Amino acid sequence: MTDPGRKLKKVRLQLGFKYREVEEASEKIASQYGNREFVVGLSRLADIENKGTVPAIYRLYSLCTIYGLNLSAVLEWYGIQIGRMAGDAAGLHLAPTRVIDFEPLVATQLELPAEFENVDLRRTSYLSRELRRWGKVPAALLNSLDLRRQRYALIGIDDWSMYPILRPGSFVQIDEAKRRTSTEGWVHEYEKPIFFVEHRDGYRCGWCTERGGLLIVQSCPTSPVPPEVYNYPGEAEIVGQVVGVDMRLDQVRRRHKRS
Repeated sequence: MTDPGRKLKKVRLQLGFKYREVEEASEKIASQYGNREFVVGLSRLADIENKGTVPAIYRLYSLCTIYGLNLSAVLEWYGIQIGRMAGDAAGLHLAPTRVIDFEPLVATQLELPAEFENVDLRRTSYLSRELRRWGKVPAALLNSLDLRRQRYALIGIDDWSMYPILRPGSFVQIDEAKRRTSTEGWVHEYEKPIFFVEHRDGYRCGWCTERGGLLIVQSCPTSPVPPEVYNYPGEAEIVGQVVGVDMRLDQVRRRHKRS
């Protein structure tokens, strides 16, 4: 496989840029942002191209800007695949509940194989058999994710506040347009809207009630997590309503193993 530095050198030579011209162009970028870290000096560029030196993020930005290269593509030359961030984050099983920001991936398009044309997504299907014909699919690139109008979050593996409705480790979809709480409109607790809340110490999901300048975030009755009360607005913000969930069913077993 071609060394990333040699790829950058090849692009520079194709464009007809000399070392001095690259340095001067990077000087302009550094001046624009008031940061000398954007400058790609002569010796540094030589080391990047010929000695395999990995450029700092500012210098890599400058080189991509000067050469007209896609930064994400160049990062892949160095073994960093931006499109895998969401899948890697989901696989970490970290304790805190947190928002997953897919915005940088909005422009990425996913082309499904021909085999998927005959899959009826309204019915329960064994998609693993179809995916095996194509290979791995990065979760962040699935067309079913509305990256522009929805947000996504991971429920921490230590967050049992909405168990068993939302199990620890769940991947949830959040509609930011739905932030208004209500005390009616459902028959069963599974129909009661669950909101994703950002507070002073992090995030959590729960049933929300507004009362006298307070936001009461209630846990599921079977959960060991007590309700929390925040000054509202001020100490907490409703990010949106949880409208979709993808969750594991073995978290209870994992919990028992840790205890």
